[in-house]
Amino acid sequence: MMDTGHDQITAAPPGYHAEEVTSVHHWTDRLFSFTCTRDPALRFTSGQFAMIGLLVGGKPLVRAYSMVSPAWEEQLEFLSIKVPDGPLTSRLQHIRVGEKVLIGRKPVGTLITDNLLPGRNLWMLATGTGLAPFMSLVRDPEVYAKFDRVILAHTVREARELAYREYITHELPEHELLGEDVRAKLVYLPAVTREPFPVTGRITTRLESGAAEREAGVEPLDPARDRVMICGSEAMNADCRALLDARGFVEGTNSAPGSFVVEKAFVTK
Repeated sequence: MMDTGHDQITAAPPGYHAEEVTSVHHWTDRLFSFTCTRDPALRFTSGQFAMIGLLVGGKPLVRAYSMVSPAWEEQLEFLSIKVPDGPLTSRLQHIRVGEKVLIGRKPVGTLITDNLLPGRNLWMLATGTGLAPFMSLVRDPEVYAKFDRVILAHTVREARELAYREYITHELPEHELLGEDVRAKLVYLPAVTREPFPVTGRITTRLESGAAEREAGVEPLDPARDRVMICGSEAMNADCRALLDARGFVEGTNSAPGSFVVEKAFVTK
């Protein structure tokens, strides 16, 4: 059996649940996702993250991962990059069905609708695995109850990195419970930066030029009616924040709702 560099988990250390891996999917050589069981005691709000990981040398090795699964789902799902020398991802990418992973008992995070003021359009801006919390949110009925339009803009380098694209475009609109809202309100804007694709270019560039709004069929970003959630690399977060600041948007927090929120916890290792 392959030496994956982690201990077999027989009992969860304090502060964690030990959950069994139920499926693993490798999207590319740099991207994978997995599902695992969910302890009934684990409570979270769609868009939040938990500390997850493995036992290495008898100690938890964990990073912040947003739940891909919505709050109502009975299982948990996570999306991850593979970093060859990453302390956690170099090990996590080798997990197999039946193995155990550690899931922190106290999910947290800023990408929840309670941190936003009421609005008409909700923009979700993601790069790479920053898509994860938005996969949770676009499957939450509460999101559609609060907004007239939900615009999911996912930007990656290569088209094959557009994880969940088939699910978003084909399965989600036919979902038994969510399909009607999805068909009426969800706008999906996939884009690629390093190869030919129907839409190319960074999301900040497309928002600055008005191209993204035209693609979505809505008016230019306006803090009076639009709300924005951001999850991506540090550089992408900073660029989006600067763009929104310049247009008069105000960042929301867990104590004071605003017109945009940013998730700062992002797996790079």
